[in-house]
Amino acid sequence: MEIYQNILNEIEKAEKILLISHINPDGDTLGSMCAMKLFIGDKADMLVQTRADGDIPQIYKFLPLIDTAKTLRNVQNVYDLVITLDVAAVDRMVLMGRKIFESAKTTINIDHHETNPNYATINHVCPHASSCGEILCDFFKGVNFELTKDIADSLFVSVMTDTGGFRYDNTTSKTFEIAGDLIKYGANPAKLAQYIYDSKDKNMVLFQAYCVNNAIFEEQNKIAIVKITHEDMRKFSARHEYTEGIAELLRGINGVEVSAVMKENDNDSVKVSLRSKNVDLTKVTEKFKGGGHQKSAGCNIYAKMDIAYKQLLEAIKQEL
Repeated sequence: MEIYQNILNEIEKAEKILLISHINPDGDTLGSMCAMKLFIGDKADMLVQTRADGDIPQIYKFLPLIDTAKTLRNVQNVYDLVITLDVAAVDRMVLMGRKIFESAKTTINIDHHETNPNYATINHVCPHASSCGEILCDFFKGVNFELTKDIADSLFVSVMTDTGGFRYDNTTSKTFEIAGDLIKYGANPAKLAQYIYDSKDKNMVLFQAYCVNNAIFEEQNKIAIVKITHEDMRKFSARHEYTEGIAELLRGINGVEVSAVMKENDNDSVKVSLRSKNVDLTKVTEKFKGGGHQKSAGCNIYAKMDIAYKQLLEAIKQEL
């Protein structure tokens, strides 16, 4: 494909490259970033964007080279090429990351969110791909690059986490073919799954149990919402990553069609993560200038928690 060659050409001619994750990174953005760093080599740096904690989520610290990633505390604006990976929109970068992105001579946007507005110089957005990692698998194959074990591990993490362990309906026959290829290159599914799904801190498990126990059920249990305050976070010494997976737990309850986790931000706004069984969540998040996928989406609501809750509930009810 021509797009593969265009991306490769920009990588080869760039002197200094920055790879950017989205805010509060997950396995797809981090795995994709590590894979691309391993592919490019020393002239590429990684920027992990975390709004609150300023650190990489504990469960992903096993990823190759992740310990070399820069944070917003120590990154400098010295890059002529910036590549975003799994970043659905410009507002999924915090201010410093956005400034570096916008001042770069060339920018590349590699993503799989259907709401992505193609905000870069070169845009490779594939909404039908299960994950950004799946797109990179095609890219590496398209430029005849032989994967290493570390790259295979990184890409497997991307694909596995964004498909919910191959359970979500973004999982296709191609996804399994790619997973099989990655195993041939040395990825170990059992070991990687243990790192991600079976290595949670005790406080994280207790925090999530507390959140689920305090969930609010609306519309004959079709909607399940958790409200997380600053006080809740302090009570459990909770990191941002502790909220990951709560929306999935709620969606797994029989009868629940839409689940939401609402978490207070520092600026009188609320971060919302949504999951559904059959409801198109992009129609909910677009009301708040958010985005994502039909069954997994997010947004920020610029209001205090009680008002934000009412606004979100009304938006969900309209789509049920």
